[in-house]
Amino acid sequence: MPSELVHLSLSDSIATVTLNRPDKLNALNGEMLAALDAIADELDRNQDVCVVLLTGAGKAFCVGADIFEWSALSPLEMGRRWIRDGHRIFERYARLPQPVIAALNGYTFGGGLELALAADLRLAAAGVHLSFPEVKLGIIPGWGGTQRLPDLIGKSRAKQMIFSGARIDATLAESWGLVNEVVEGEKLMERANQLAGEIAANGPVAVQMTKQLIDGAEMIALEAMAGSLASYTKDAQEGVDAFRERRTPQFRGQ
Repeated sequence: MPSELVHLSLSDSIATVTLNRPDKLNALNGEMLAALDAIADELDRNQDVCVVLLTGAGKAFCVGADIFEWSALSPLEMGRRWIRDGHRIFERYARLPQPVIAALNGYTFGGGLELALAADLRLAAAGVHLSFPEVKLGIIPGWGGTQRLPDLIGKSRAKQMIFSGARIDATLAESWGLVNEVVEGEKLMERANQLAGEIAANGPVAVQMTKQLIDGAEMIALEAMAGSLASYTKDAQEGVDAFRERRTPQFRGQ
């Protein structure tokens, strides 16, 4: 579903998904969710994409769900459509075969933080604030925050963030493990693309299998099977040949 509110751009093997509703601080509405869903379809099928970047236009990454849209829904519509759709779409980004990097360029609140949590890695611009403000509206995080946040930073800190609704800055978020790196704002996308390039230069099959294994690390049998499979790919042979020949490998995702 094409939309002006979410842009997809491709550069070599890196895809950039940009939330583009800056006048509303990229608050997510139904059209944006549908566009994110359609883009996930495209990314899942595109074997030429090795890394996905998520970011926002303007001074926000995303301030969450559009309150004017969800507040007009009935309880049944909220449960059957809005919450389920958000869960399903965010899970699609979490489960993309490619690593996903969220570049948090500005305010990252509520559903926007939940979208960032669905990414594999998070880079934040210095000065960015993050929060789960739902309790201040008498509601709760509805798109996976109550599960993904404790997995990332521990139950106690997750409870502090969600119970208080208070904002934390990027520096504290980094110390808690909520973001991987804090970067000066004007260098955020440069660093995000640099990291994406470092990942994309590696064997895509190996990277994607490793992502799946880390996300299900208890499956030792799967690791053994995947390791055997990875060892017999053309990329693995190319990696060994390049090492022996002292040259840069030319991986092809095969």
